[in-house]
Amino acid sequence: MSGAPRTLRISHVGLRGVVGAGGLTARHVIDFASAFGTFLEPDGAVVIGRDPRASGVMLAEGVKAGLAATGHDVIDLCVVSTPVTQHAIRRLGGVGGISIGASHNAAEWNALKFLGRNGTYLSTAEASELLDIYHLRRFRFVDYRGIGNVRIEPGALDAYLEEIAGAYDFERLRRFKVVVDCCNGTSGLILRRMNERFGFSFILINGRVEGVEFAHEPNTSARTVGLQLAPLVKPLGADAGFLFDVDSDRVAIATEKGDAVSEEMVMPLIADRVLPRAEGKLIIANLSTTALLEEVAARHGGTVLRVPVGRQAAMDALAAHRPEQIALAGEGTGAVMLPRFRFVYDGITSMLDILSLMAEREQPISEILAGYPRYSMLKGQAALVSRHVPALLMKLQQEYADGQANTLDGLRVDWPDQWFHVRVSQTESIVRVIAERRGPPPRELFDAVMEQI
Repeated sequence: MSGAPRTLRISHVGLRGVVGAGGLTARHVIDFASAFGTFLEPDGAVVIGRDPRASGVMLAEGVKAGLAATGHDVIDLCVVSTPVTQHAIRRLGGVGGISIGASHNAAEWNALKFLGRNGTYLSTAEASELLDIYHLRRFRFVDYRGIGNVRIEPGALDAYLEEIAGAYDFERLRRFKVVVDCCNGTSGLILRRMNERFGFSFILINGRVEGVEFAHEPNTSARTVGLQLAPLVKPLGADAGFLFDVDSDRVAIATEKGDAVSEEMVMPLIADRVLPRAEGKLIIANLSTTALLEEVAARHGGTVLRVPVGRQAAMDALAAHRPEQIALAGEGTGAVMLPRFRFVYDGITSMLDILSLMAEREQPISEILAGYPRYSMLKGQAALVSRHVPALLMKLQQEYADGQANTLDGLRVDWPDQWFHVRVSQTESIVRVIAERRGPPPRELFDAVMEQI
């Protein structure tokens, strides 16, 4: 296999690729929708929503066709975020849902994300069953008398906002002046509606919904924040800045001083607010997320359970515990799930939790961040050449045998004050490399591992 990037990914995460010849096509969409319709209980309605990508219209029509052909009614929310779709599945009594959108990928990409009856992502076992149906093409098509109907549901956004309004003190949060980079995605629709309905004054940049070309890479990283958002915060006299991906399930931060904050800090900030008031004290996080989480958890009598990277691993871990045992779950990309919303990755509620932390402590975000010990993380990647990966991981484990090895997902090696993690991405044809140290950046370790790769 060559090191050239692949433009189609079919995995437990779902279907993702560059739309067009050689990548994600209408046939893939119809077959996957037919497989999902076969996987679900017969007859019940399926809720679908999409982000504003130009290809979303084509994908939505294929999804509707596949679902209707397997006997399911389809409730189409049109352009909404994945969190809004997940909330609607529960509210409308759907047997499942499909969110069409590629989150942090560029505009030429798109994806199908499959959701169960409770609005959460599929477990590993459920995703495996869906993949088996897809690959074997054992679709449960009905005759013309059983074909499902399609209806448009226009009220999903307002219903979602009503639910989160009941969870936060909007009166207290309205005083903050906040700049938001919407990256031409669904957060613009949500926050504009919050301004209209609840009297917020979010200052939106890149707030116009676009489908063909985004204002910048829709990546919730400190680098993107530093280039696009952070320079605007201080001149506008804002209390904070937030940047969303196109799907609004991830968020990143800029301080009132105009400093870009690592996306890794979103989860520790929310943990610091949630743990003291949560019944459960368990945090579920993947192996690539900052070790600062352990320190924040220890402050409040909590613990951190480390799992492989990916939605399925998080859902499997959630299923193994009672909901009341868990304080939050998430990852270092700025994606966090909370039990009050039945474990939905939601950047909007993450932003509201961080603003709530600022309000409760009566501190600016820069002062709150200064109260944590310094952790420094370096991230890199290399093109994937599958045949080289097993030997590479074995060689790294042998070379760093003085550390504690974890092979749950690629290879993570820990020492008392630093660690590195090497793994194959589930959504892109790359090998990801992350290294972190308590204190200054682990440049020597990171460079040595990258050189091997």
